[in-house]
Amino acid sequence: MEYTSLGRTGLSVSRLCLGTMNFGPLTNEADAHQIMDTAHQEGINFFDTANVYGWGENKGRTEEIIGTWFAQGGGRRERTVLATKLYGNMNGEGKDNWPNDDKLSALNIRRAVDASLKRLQTDYIDVYQMHHVDRATPWEEIWQAMEVLTTQGKILYVGSSNFAGWHIATAQAAAAKRNYLGLVAEQSLYNLLSRTVELEVLPSAQYHGLGVIPWSPLAGGLLGGVLRKAGQEGGRSADRAKKLSTTEREQLQAYEDFSDKLAVEPGTLALAWLLHQPAVTAPIVGPRTADQLDTALKALEVKLDAEALGRLDEIFPGHRTAPEDYAW
Repeated sequence: MEYTSLGRTGLSVSRLCLGTMNFGPLTNEADAHQIMDTAHQEGINFFDTANVYGWGENKGRTEEIIGTWFAQGGGRRERTVLATKLYGNMNGEGKDNWPNDDKLSALNIRRAVDASLKRLQTDYIDVYQMHHVDRATPWEEIWQAMEVLTTQGKILYVGSSNFAGWHIATAQAAAAKRNYLGLVAEQSLYNLLSRTVELEVLPSAQYHGLGVIPWSPLAGGLLGGVLRKAGQEGGRSADRAKKLSTTEREQLQAYEDFSDKLAVEPGTLALAWLLHQPAVTAPIVGPRTADQLDTALKALEVKLDAEALGRLDEIFPGHRTAPEDYAW
């Protein structure tokens, strides 16, 4: 397994991040434990989750499953770099929601971290991430609350998710005024089909020393060979293929043809492409089964030369940093 530093920290993380969103809703506790054990056996030490995972009436269930896995001991917690998130309301649908039950007020930050620590059965979180930007709460309040958690030893680092480039810049400027480390990582939607973060988010993250952790690296399965699967299996893949625009269908057909030429599975190729992007620390893979995790691991073995990377850029045109990207 390859390892790298998480942004401008001394924290070493694996080049793939195990996403746990499916644990609970789609993957039962026993199978989730097996996937996490397999991840450790393969050298993956970076796990990502969120307090709302489990969804609906079962929000928090995913963190609980990770917690029961940690409770088995055997160095499971000690070998894991654990990232979780806060922001969303943890009450069930239709429940009596009150102000400060969500977002990034100091009160909710305090409540949310204690609840996550209890579910996760641990006394600290390595990377505590803001799931979305909170436009109503001042950065001075957010950073003060995070500093308290750091001093208490409940968190080590702070990360963001779904931030714009200027959100990252604003957050870092506010943290610098307090002589606080600020953000160390940003989770963004980034894949061959969705490359808008190349305009400003990735340059901002690189400038401010943040690691980038792409989510949905396979574009919800579209980059996993959806056209091929639609022809072979029908069902969900066929339904998704029918909804593609003409341009998307042409791109994906060219992509799948190119993956055949390289003798690399489409999903593996999509992950490998991300691993070749200089801003990327570790793509998040969210396997529902141990076999899917094995497939993701193959991306670490794929080396793409300049010609292959150029062909992928032809199929899925990307962006240059603004303003160079603009047409004159």
